[in-house]
Amino acid sequence: MNKVILMGRLTRDPEVRYSQGENSTAVARFTLAVDRRFKRQGEGEADFINCVSFGKTAEFAEKYFKQGTKIAVTGRIQTGSYTNKDGQKVYTTDVVVDEQEFAESKGSSGTESGYQQTQRPTPSQAIGDGFMNIPDGLDEELPFS
Repeated sequence: MNKVILMGRLTRDPEVRYSQGENSTAVARFTLAVDRRFKRQGEGEADFINCVSFGKTAEFAEKYFKQGTKIAVTGRIQTGSYTNKDGQKVYTTDVVVDEQEFAESKGSSGTESGYQQTQRPTPSQAIGDGFMNIPDGLDEELPFS
């Protein structure tokens, strides 16, 4: 089984490109800074993990995710390789995102923590954009609560 669950902050705004062809697909790339639970002396306190998402998930990331946003993702690890301009083989490891959601409420992600404020969608916007999970912290009451 290949399943990954991560929670961290975006190190920069997602970089989104669209594939060539008749049915172009959005491809979003971003890096998550994930705090280490246990820290060894002399080592960094976070791991920087490359993530990639496709289609509606990528379009949502482009529209709503900004540097500093705390998100949770689930997906799978995918490895690959390519030959760079200098003829050297480069190995890659990415998390291919299946699901993503906000990991904190809008009010707790303000500038007081050093991160910029993130615009959060309403539930209808989120569902209409192909985002499967309704973000926490919204004031709207769900009919089954």
